[in-house]
Amino acid sequence: MGGTAELLLVEDNDGDARLTREALKAGRLWTHLNVVRDGAEAMAYLRREGKFSGAARPHLILLDLNLPRKDGREVLREIKSDEDLKRIPVVVVTTSTAEEDIHLAYGAHANCYVPKPENLTEFLAVVEAIEHFWLSIVRLPSS
Repeated sequence: MGGTAELLLVEDNDGDARLTREALKAGRLWTHLNVVRDGAEAMAYLRREGKFSGAARPHLILLDLNLPRKDGREVLREIKSDEDLKRIPVVVVTTSTAEEDIHLAYGAHANCYVPKPENLTEFLAVVEAIEHFWLSIVRLPSS
């Protein structure tokens, strides 16, 4: 991908958001990470509403499932049923390893499902692998 890749992280855990930012800084790619803390903010960001009226369209969304205000499962369904948003790849990155959540995510057209590693080194490696795969190997539609 040429230029700077816009990523949207939907994550209510400050520690995980900070680690994600650090992993992306360590990567070889030019990325700009935008972080929202709940599902309602995520949809406002994606629809460019209110304080997000000038928000950049993300090339990739990293979505936690367990979010306040609007659950990540609902956010995923809304994104994938919206004509303007459904082509943005959504990577579910969550602590849940429940088969029900995995089936629900893929049924709602998540592009992939990644359980969050508990180990710091593994967490950083997973974020770097997501970045490399989605922003170096995969050809994404232009925004």
